[in-house]
Amino acid sequence: MNQDMSIVSLLLHASFVVQLVVLLLLTISVTSWAAIVRKLGAIKRIKNLNEEFERLFWSGTSLNELFNAASQNAKLSGPMERIFASGMREYQKLRERHISDAGTLLDGARRAMRASFQREMDVAESQLAFLASVGSISPYVGLFGTVWGIMHAFTGLASLQQVTLATVAPGIAEALIATAIGLFSAIPAVLAYNRFSHDVDRIAIKLETFIEEFSNILQRSLGGANSSASGH
Repeated sequence: MNQDMSIVSLLLHASFVVQLVVLLLLTISVTSWAAIVRKLGAIKRIKNLNEEFERLFWSGTSLNELFNAASQNAKLSGPMERIFASGMREYQKLRERHISDAGTLLDGARRAMRASFQREMDVAESQLAFLASVGSISPYVGLFGTVWGIMHAFTGLASLQQVTLATVAPGIAEALIATAIGLFSAIPAVLAYNRFSHDVDRIAIKLETFIEEFSNILQRSLGGANSSASGH
């Protein structure tokens, strides 16, 4: 008598714990794939918006024009544009208070940009911890299901007088499915985590470089303004 060894049949005849583990892993897998797709779109959008603003920033447009545009499109702007806007906003507030010390102005602008940078990185790094957890925990959850399934299979065989490969195979096979699905959940999550971590690191480097370059521009403009004032 031939036994049905298809995955669906094995899962239907598996123990309740194995079925529960498989259901949990499939749910985790679907959730992680949804997170991966969302993250792909989010990182692509961040890169495009940053590149678009960087081209505009170095095109010769005045800082005031860039700041006005960034203030009007705050919800649609990218991280680099929001960091620039926060630095310019703080810089202008300090100027309105008639603070003329170049060091104070630069420190204020830099602090505002660093705070904005941290907020942007928190958003960019969202869901990475979830993917890391899926990649590290899923194989162990699958292994737990496998161990439990094998224990259940051997417990059922204890009452039999004659044990053959045909009687052992279905129980072992259904238990091993849990490990396979655990790896199926973990591998894409690990690959996505490594890819996204690299992308986020590149975004962070680019934003930090922009903060330094913009700070240098402000410093040069303050130096020029102080020289003009002292000349008069």
